Amino acid sequence: MTDRVKLVLASASPRRLALLEQIGVEPAALLPTTVDETPERNERPRTLALRLAEAKTRAGAVMAAQDPELANALVLGADTVVAVGRRILPKAETEEEAADCLRLLSGRAHRVQTAICLTTRKGGLRSRLVETRVRFRRLPEKEIEAYLASGEWRGKAGGYAIQGLAGAFVAKLTGSYGAVVGLPLCETANLLAGEGYPLHRGWTARA
Repeated sequence: MTDRVKLVLASASPRRLALLEQIGVEPAALLPTTVDETPERNERPRTLALRLAEAKTRAGAVMAAQDPELANALVLGADTVVAVGRRILPKAETEEEAADCLRLLSGRAHRVQTAICLTTRKGGLRSRLVETRVRFRRLPEKEIEAYLASGEWRGKAGGYAIQGLAGAFVAKLTGSYGAVVGLPLCETANLLAGEGYPLHRGWTARA
């Protein structure tokens, strides 16, 4: 029975898919969802991350239920929020947004809140929130301009992707690197195992 448990990733993120594959998890399907990510008035970064992860998971579950092959699958959703204090930074869509984020983050610490949410076999939801502290070294303006020219910032929370060129900006990281990329692996593995997902089934083939 356990081997029949399937997983649906409610995301189109290649980074989250790669992180799942790193721990031997191959989703049966990817079901990207569209939810309004606008923060509510006075909403805290951690509250926003949890709310959006749960909203994405619920939306993914509705889509999965329409496919007989996925009707009983577990659905995993996630969201990452970058903040300086209580100020939530955008998922940069313009060069100006990304530049503003990088100048704000230059030479200072910030927090990355990553929430994951998983449907349960009984139709409920289980969520986890992981906070990671990241400190950037001071970024010269020429370096910011060069990073903007790379285009890696587009669509990224806080205007940067730590798994790419921006890894050179990080002077210190306390917490989960995977969470900053988009998925905390330890917490994700624990949630999946708790719902009977055969997490270790493919591990022996890697020996």
